Amino acid sequence: MSSATDMSDPRDGGPDQAPGPGRSADPEPPPPGGVLWSLSGDIRALLMLPAALTLQVAHPAVGAGVDEHSVFRTDPWGRGERSLRSLQLWVYGGAQAAEEGRRLRVLHRTIRGTDTRGRRYHALTPANYAWVHATGFPVYQHAARYLIRPLTPAQERALYREWLQVGRILGIHDRDMPQTIEEFWPYWRKMLAEEIEATTVVRELIDVEQPVPPPDRGPWPLRAVLRALWPVLLPPLARSRRFFTIGLMPPDARAALGLPWSAEQEKRLRRTCAVLRAVVPVLPERLRYLPRARTARSVHRTAAPHG
Repeated sequence: MSSATDMSDPRDGGPDQAPGPGRSADPEPPPPGGVLWSLSGDIRALLMLPAALTLQVAHPAVGAGVDEHSVFRTDPWGRGERSLRSLQLWVYGGAQAAEEGRRLRVLHRTIRGTDTRGRRYHALTPANYAWVHATGFPVYQHAARYLIRPLTPAQERALYREWLQVGRILGIHDRDMPQTIEEFWPYWRKMLAEEIEATTVVRELIDVEQPVPPPDRGPWPLRAVLRALWPVLLPPLARSRRFFTIGLMPPDARAALGLPWSAEQEKRLRRTCAVLRAVVPVLPERLRYLPRARTARSVHRTAAPHG
């Protein structure tokens, strides 16, 4: 992996290099019916995402970039909606997946500065960009044990292969990503030991006292009700956000960030997730899957040959 002090530039064939004359075709998104198709569109994945996002900004360069350039404080609901839309496009977007990857690379071209350790950073430096991507795999692998079911070794390998495909969609070169699970875990442990820290943004994301405006999306009557009830609703929602963020984070990452987690909290997490494992699978598909995933699954079923 490249050092976080290295600066990536499009002219050097960095992660914002887009397909064009003489270059290879767009990378393929993960296959329909694969492990990611089952995981990332399930509504329970919404509980997994905060752990991955928190790990992303635990990198000094990524945390500094978000701290200085993101609108997550002033527009948290819009920022969350755009992030979820982007993630769903990577997996279920078909031909739109690669286009979304190019859009993100263009968006990040101007994000640069100095990280929490005094090192220059650029959002598209391979080591930084690859870490943002890398956090998804261990969180999916760990959180699935609680919320859905433990993955078999074969499913874990399939998930990693599919996550590599997502990385290529994002413009990450194979040379900048561990290519096997056996290579991934030493990389993961090294990052936890040497790079990851409880940055300012990490602390804000798990702070139950952090101010969050009421939702500004959805039908206006609902927004009006939420705005009126927000002083009452926010405290328990903030506690739940912290609970699932820390609880669904891989334990070694949680320890690396110094985040507290008790045996009683672990028991409560297991009880809560047991209820979700029982309830969600019996919900109608329109309630169980996020809209883009639901649409993609329907199209795939329609296009599949019938025996």
